[in-house]
Amino acid sequence: MRISRCIVPVVIVVSACWLTGCFAAEVNNAPAASDEGNGTVHDRTASPRPAFSWDQVPLYMHIRKATDFTPEELDYLSGFPLITLEKTTGSRTHGSTEAGSLAAAKAIKSVNEDTCVLYYRNVMCNYSGYKTNDGLRDIPGAFLQGKDGDRKLHRGVREIYDLSNPDVRRWWVDHCVEMASHDEIDGIFLDGNIKALEPAYLRAEIGAEKKQEVTDGYFLMMQDLKDRIPPHKMLLANVIRARLTDPGLDTMRYFDGSYLEGIESQANGLTRVEYLAKGIDAVQSAARQGKIIAMSIGLGDAAITGLKIDDSRKKVARGANIQPRLEYCLALFLICAEKYSYFLPHDGYSVNNNDSTVWLTRFPEYDKPLGPPKGPAVKDGATYTREFESASVYLDIEKQTAKITWKERK
Repeated sequence: MRISRCIVPVVIVVSACWLTGCFAAEVNNAPAASDEGNGTVHDRTASPRPAFSWDQVPLYMHIRKATDFTPEELDYLSGFPLITLEKTTGSRTHGSTEAGSLAAAKAIKSVNEDTCVLYYRNVMCNYSGYKTNDGLRDIPGAFLQGKDGDRKLHRGVREIYDLSNPDVRRWWVDHCVEMASHDEIDGIFLDGNIKALEPAYLRAEIGAEKKQEVTDGYFLMMQDLKDRIPPHKMLLANVIRARLTDPGLDTMRYFDGSYLEGIESQANGLTRVEYLAKGIDAVQSAARQGKIIAMSIGLGDAAITGLKIDDSRKKVARGANIQPRLEYCLALFLICAEKYSYFLPHDGYSVNNNDSTVWLTRFPEYDKPLGPPKGPAVKDGATYTREFESASVYLDIEKQTAKITWKERK
């Protein structure tokens, strides 16, 4: 069996200190035996990590394509140290998301075996295209039901798992563990966490008491997954959000890192600037603890109002001047980044039928020398500054402007 070359620390450093240049490796307490699952319980004392370098901007890719990737696309993808294959990947060619994702992961690794590839699973929404969904037919009460009898509670088009049901939790974790057992898959990407954690989500439809039961079930499911996932496989969750009381940092005990979306949203009575500053602080905190950060930032304007659980953005027109927005997004990332932080500016995750205007694009900033940071970012009101070996970063979140000054390496 091929063991992934994604990094698994073997020397555990307890402190993280800028003065000595040391960096804290992630340390997870050995879990107690789980009463949820029926499989092996693993000790995750050493967490896996993707390859990382400060030489240039460290990059992340989050993508879906219903057919196989072309040789050109595989060559492009092989340059990313961390990739999430979204739902529907390869499903049109191979008949299911499972088979398509495995085929895509194998193809990517045939070009660069060190690329870490994550398999997508939503913890709440029952997306079609998965073969494993057949198992839900044998689970009574698998889906939440509104007070009016409606079961399609996600935007009126799909069901949502009832995580208070232990059979649903077991079915969900079993599938993640099965997929993570494949050599081609380096871990699981967990989406939809905020839907379980945000008290306001579905509260009107199912009632506050039932929503709390779902949230409690979510935590049981995450503990079970953490206990059972092979120790050399990653768990990356879409979970850090300023809208939560503790910005999701408490839930990070289950995961090796967090994907970032919606960091520029606005919720819970906070102004846009307050919300973003709170999000930056949370990301910096998690990153300094050695957690993986996959910062995904849309290049288009925000498109969804209301609760804003998901980060939806307008498409970027071909030929549009995206340079100011790109520099702002990159500056925001660099203000937050630590070792094992990765950056993705995007125009949507689908690359079917030319959906994205930036797919296969390598921005010039990616090839500029960066070098390690000389220290943490300095905050002054709504502005942040940070020095890297070969770049100076300025960010103003109130004016939404940024400036990155690239230095010639001596």
